[in-house]
Amino acid sequence: MTFSPAEANPPVTDEALEVRHLAARRSTLVSVFVNIALTIVQAAIGVVAGSQALIADAAHSLSDLVSDFVVLVAGHHSRKDADLDHPYGHQRFETAASLALGALLLAVGIGMLWTAVQKIEHPEQVQPVKLVALWVAIGALIAKELLFRYMLRVAERVRSSMLVANAWHARSDAASSLVVALGIGGNLLGYHVLDPVAAIVVGLMVARMGLQFGWDALSDLMDRAADEDTVAALRQTMLETPGVLGLHDLKTRKMGDLILVDVHLEIAADLTVEQGHAIAVDARERAMRRDDVLNVMTHVDPVRR
Repeated sequence: MTFSPAEANPPVTDEALEVRHLAARRSTLVSVFVNIALTIVQAAIGVVAGSQALIADAAHSLSDLVSDFVVLVAGHHSRKDADLDHPYGHQRFETAASLALGALLLAVGIGMLWTAVQKIEHPEQVQPVKLVALWVAIGALIAKELLFRYMLRVAERVRSSMLVANAWHARSDAASSLVVALGIGGNLLGYHVLDPVAAIVVGLMVARMGLQFGWDALSDLMDRAADEDTVAALRQTMLETPGVLGLHDLKTRKMGDLILVDVHLEIAADLTVEQGHAIAVDARERAMRRDDVLNVMTHVDPVRR
């Protein structure tokens, strides 16, 4: 006995998606304004002060800005209603956006590494930096850390993996600004090579985070199952349904930040079709009360008591 996606619980799901969209849009716009300011200031002062590390950090801020626009576009498309081509909705657009963010971070990290290594191979090109670069790096560190804490709080409240990825992108930028500040400080103390060394560390951090986000998103696109705790909770919820004697072949797969569930319910064979159907509907509705479940497909298996 199978239930179609159209039988999902629209009011709860639509309300949850609307809340997530508004939170994502608001937090991302804040990030956009912060990153525009940081990119301009870091790039300008990096050139004037002669700091490659600060210029690399500006490139990182620019990648944050690009990722913000990716998140805004993904948030818009993921809100589209289900249609004939996408009967389960467009939530995986967010997963695809996370994959794009990972690729962007990886590309930016590799570019930073390449430029910094070239500087170290030609140390005569490394010049002492000006003090203003240090103050800009410290200011950027504070701004990015505050932005990270704000964005992560919003992401956790609405349970969006795409927003979590974007928040940790901001945290990686904060960590990179710390490394940049240390590198610039070392340069000011006379260890000029520490400026490009700091740029290398930033590049490695960015590339590593890009690989992590990209792999997680790719796994979700390949129908990765929900975590063990979630599956166990779903199993227990449906087993508590009156009339359900057992269940098997419980399968889950990610659909953006939501979950699609397939399950075989064991119901007494001596019941009527109508009674068995009612029990299955009850079990499905109990599972659908979770705000992370998009749809539940049930099959009734009659068992002799």
